[in-house]
Amino acid sequence: MPKITKRLVEAAEPQDKDYIICDDDLAGFAVRILPSGRRSYIVQYRIGNRYRRMSLGAHGVLTPEKARRMAFKVLAAVKDGEDPAGVRARARKACTVKELAERFDQEHISVRLKQGTATEYRRNLRRFILPALGRLKVADVTRADVAKFHHDLRHIPYQANRNLEVISKMFSMAEMWGMRPDGSNPRLHIKKYPEEKRERYLSQKELSDLGSVLNEAEEMGVDDIYAISAIRLLIFTGCRLNEIMSLKWTEVDFANSCLRLSDSKTGARVVHLGPPALDLLKNLKRQPKNPWVICGKIPGTNRKEIQKFWQRIRKRAGIEDVRIHDLRHSFASNAVAQGMSLPMIGKLLGHTQVQTTARYAHLAADPVKAAASSVSSNIFDSLNSGTI
Repeated sequence: MPKITKRLVEAAEPQDKDYIICDDDLAGFAVRILPSGRRSYIVQYRIGNRYRRMSLGAHGVLTPEKARRMAFKVLAAVKDGEDPAGVRARARKACTVKELAERFDQEHISVRLKQGTATEYRRNLRRFILPALGRLKVADVTRADVAKFHHDLRHIPYQANRNLEVISKMFSMAEMWGMRPDGSNPRLHIKKYPEEKRERYLSQKELSDLGSVLNEAEEMGVDDIYAISAIRLLIFTGCRLNEIMSLKWTEVDFANSCLRLSDSKTGARVVHLGPPALDLLKNLKRQPKNPWVICGKIPGTNRKEIQKFWQRIRKRAGIEDVRIHDLRHSFASNAVAQGMSLPMIGKLLGHTQVQTTARYAHLAADPVKAAASSVSSNIFDSLNSGTI
């Protein structure tokens, strides 16, 4: 057989069927001539009883010398027991991060996460993770890739950290599904950005202003009564938004003045109701054949969101920096102001961890400070009046 040279390759005439010319110097190296006239270099070898043919590249892009060097490396790997063609085929079929995300949604997000958390996971995937990493092969994603992704979101540190959590869980699942080696999670050792815990509480005046705006909205009848009721229930109960938006009438126990939530962030729990919340629920109009307390515009549905409504209300009340979740903080701060203990507040809010309630510890000191100030002032006055 001849040695494959540039002259030999270019002189080879196309035929009705493709054929190959094998190299005389390197067994397994060959050039393939197609009926179209296209010429490409290949390498052929056996792994056990399996015959492999691997393309190296087209003539013109590769010279015969470069193609021969590539073929030599492939054949050397075969002698070491490797299967380069098989590795390439697996890499070509390897799952991308986008495909991993689809399976992650089907087998984890949809099955194991609560609705609110699932929505946030999907939003992070759609808006941040997939645009940046979606085209990469799962096996090829490195710590450097994830670190750069996290760094690129440094201007929104809270969001950057939440995305890091999603990536961490998704790649842990990839390891479990055999897409990556154990212990290879690319999120490992990447530190989260510091987060400043935002604690905003409504003052008594702000609560009064908000109440006036809600009353005005109800009297004018231009806003949805169910959205108004949702805000009031959040203030009266300290519940999480999803707990009120997904509340069903079957979970309202008027006889025992409580809500018996079948599901919440911390599982099933009982929310005890004061008179304002009970009166609101007793007077709220029920829609026929609608199981939800906060009804949607479509018959038989619940309202899915009240963010736009809340933005209008808070602007009119002059509290534009207050988030809906801050109503829950305000409920807790009022409990602290009344001298309730942190364990009691934890029970009111449905906390399962003591450290979750601990964020209100500094507020709990306020009544004690006030008492200490009152006592010391009284003693000071007595000392200076000469009565002690």
